Parts: sequence; C-alpha cells; structure tokens
Amino acid sequence: MGYASIDDLLAEGVRGRRILVRSDLNVPLDDSQRVTDDGRLRASLPVLRKLSEAGAAVIVMAHLGRPKGAPEAKYSLRPAVDRLAELADFSVTLAGDTAGEQARAAAQALSDGEVLVLENVRFDPRETSKDESERAALAHEFAGLAGSSGAYVNDAFGAVHRKHASVYDLAAILPSYQGDLVKAEVEVLQRLTTDPERPFVVVLGGSKVSDKLAVIENLLGKADRLLIGGGMVFTFLAAQGHKVGACLLEADQLDTVRGYLDRAAEAGTEFVFPTDIVVAEKFAPDAGHGVLAADAIESGPYGAGGIGLDIGPVSGSDFAAHIAQAKTVFWNGPMGVFEFEAFAEGTRVVAQALVEAQRNGALTVVGGGDSAAAVRGLGFEDTQFGHISTGGGASLEYLEGKELPGLTALERA
Repeated sequence: MGYASIDDLLAEGVRGRRILVRSDLNVPLDDSQRVTDDGRLRASLPVLRKLSEAGAAVIVMAHLGRPKGAPEAKYSLRPAVDRLAELADFSVTLAGDTAGEQARAAAQALSDGEVLVLENVRFDPRETSKDESERAALAHEFAGLAGSSGAYVNDAFGAVHRKHASVYDLAAILPSYQGDLVKAEVEVLQRLTTDPERPFVVVLGGSKVSDKLAVIENLLGKADRLLIGGGMVFTFLAAQGHKVGACLLEADQLDTVRGYLDRAAEAGTEFVFPTDIVVAEKFAPDAGHGVLAADAIESGPYGAGGIGLDIGPVSGSDFAAHIAQAKTVFWNGPMGVFEFEAFAEGTRVVAQALVEAQRNGALTVVGGGDSAAAVRGLGFEDTQFGHISTGGGASLEYLEGKELPGLTALERA
C-alpha cells in the first residue's frame, strides 16, 4: 500500500480543474476573535500555493473549534480566512455557508488560481455524524462542488484521526492525494516510532496525565527516557506517595501510573521527574510563589493550598542536560503555565534545550498545539526546531499506535 502525493496530482495537470483540499485552519482566537497563533495557517499555505500557481481553482474545507452541528458566530472561519488572505500571495475568499447555495455559487464562479474556503464544515451535523450514509451524503455534496474533473487533497494531519465526511468519506469518492503537510508529519512520526536514533528522549507536559496515558503505554520500551513536567506530574508524584497540596491531581489514574512506574525499568525506559516545583498561592499571573522540593510541596508558606505552576530551576537544568545527550527528542506539552511570565521559565528552558540539541545534530520534534503556541509565544522561531507538528491529537494517536482513518482512506494498492 502507498499514497499518491500532491506532486503526482500536479504532474497529471490541474489547470482548469477544481481541487478540494482539507486544510487545518483550526487556530486559537482571543476574546476579540483575533488569531493568536497563525502557525497552522502558515503551514497550510505551501500546498494551496502549489495548486494556485499550477492553475487550479482551489476549494478548501476546514473546521474551527467544536460547534454543535449548526452555525455559531464564534466558530466562523472568518478570522482565520482573513489572516490567511493576509499571508497569501493569491486570492482567498470565504463562502457564506458550508455546502449550500452560497458555496455552490462561489465554487462555480471561482477562477483558476483562486482559493475559496468553505465555512466551518462542522456547522453541518453530517460532517461528524456516526451515520455513514449521512456523512457520505455531505461528502457527495463536497465532491459536487469540484465537478467531474475534481480531485481531493488531504493536507490536514490534525484531522486524520477523525472519521469525518471531509476527512474520510470524501476520499472514497474523488481521486485522492496526500498533501505535503500530511506527508511530512507521517515521515517524522515514523522516524520517532520506527528505530529512532538513540538516545531517544520524550518530554511530556500539559495539564492532564489522562491525555497522555496511551502515549506513555506505547513509549515504554521505545523511549530511553520520559521527562515528565506540567500539571500531569502531580499525579506521578502522588503515585509515589508524596503530598501535592492543591496541585492538579487525577486520583482515578493513580493505579495506572503506579503500573507504569513498576514496568518502566523492566521495559528499559527511565522516568525523570522534577526535583523542585514553583509553587504559588493561587492560579494567577501575579500570585505569590516560591520554589519547593517536589516531595515537600505542602511544607511551604501556602501549605496544602499551594498549587504547582512550573517546574523549578534545578529541574529545568536537569531536563536540559538529558535533552542535550539525546539524538531524538519529542516534546508534547508545556512544563508550566507559560502564559504567565512568572511560570514560563521551565517551558522556556526546555525549548532552548531543544534548539541547542537540533543545532548539535539531533532530530527535535515539537508536538501539540500548546507546545507550538508556547515556543512561538516565548519568542522562538519554527526554523529552530526540526519539526513543529500541527497534528495535535492525531500525532498523539499515531504515537499510541492507533490506526488513523484519514490516512487509511488515502491508501492505494
């Protein structure tokens, strides 16, 4: 089995044809509906530019957020499309609906080289329906926008873990191709999961350990070291018998975490935990705070009310030293509440360690929307890392060893 690429499609010729592209425009917005991180938009541009320059009329399908199967102003793609149009050197417009009369009229009027973005595909309940016939009906409507000479390109790795109409069902209707962004993601993830160059270090953070359980399960025996930070670390500390005050704790995961700790040595994977924590009196950017030993969080001035919001400076140096020894590094999840400057240092130190490891010849991969937003928000450039994933949950599911429907749908014999 293999995949046909967008280069294969371009070799066939696209001038005068309408090409449907599933892109990932699911960007974060602030309260004023302004894009706060345009990384996914920038990552989507190369494929759209290739098709535009080759003379295709491009119709983009994308989602933003999780609307309930009906139009909601706060989930409109308008802010994302406006920013995409600013970044692009070709015409980009937004259709007034997803697959209705306005979308059909706009698609019909589309000229070669122009890009039309359909309104949020999740405004139509059929996009995410569990009923295959409902999804197929919407997929046929999408295909109808392209006409008899149409083709489909999936360039949204962040959605390939979903069995949705614009991701899975459409690929069974039109000639289908793998976009460059999807291809790059798959190649990088294969390098991480198939004989990675060692030492292989994985840095996991973020708020909930439950979000990462399956990844940890699959990486035991594959990664040489798992460095654990962020809010998820407190469940690990509690599993080792330490009191964690008011820190984030998933008590229902303690037995699972203890099981991982018991199995790690036999599997050949070392867990590395912070030895010090930045503990605050409350969750706020100006909260009083101090550094305490990870096994003595409740001994500080805030007692059982103390909340850990970052790894400490000693732990940051320790994590950086492990990263410096690695030949392959995968990082998913910030080390603390990086949005608050007082609690951003752990994340900054890890990011800088990845930059230096990349400079010294290691493969460094930043995965997950929060991690990508963190490195950009802290002033790092995408080019300083080997790869910044746009995959989010899809990347994690790939690392968990799960089959991804959107990739399966693109396979050719």
